[in-house]
Amino acid sequence: MEYTLNMVFLTTGSKKTTFAITGVKSTLTETEVNTLMNSMLTENIFSTTSGDLVSKSSATIVAKTVTEVTMS
Repeated sequence: MEYTLNMVFLTTGSKKTTFAITGVKSTLTETEVNTLMNSMLTENIFSTTSGDLVSKSSATIVAKTVTEVTMS
């Protein structure tokens, strides 16, 4: 199973923007996600077309099952 962390932030332009990280571990905790998002806000290294990130909006971890199909 593959896991993706989706982090949603509000920007200075009052819009939402999402950052997705694929391949995260299945045991990722709320504390780890909050720490990462707080670091992204504190370091202020990301800017979007609607401005800098100003606050956390939400976060989800999505589990995806991939099944390969053999070609015949």
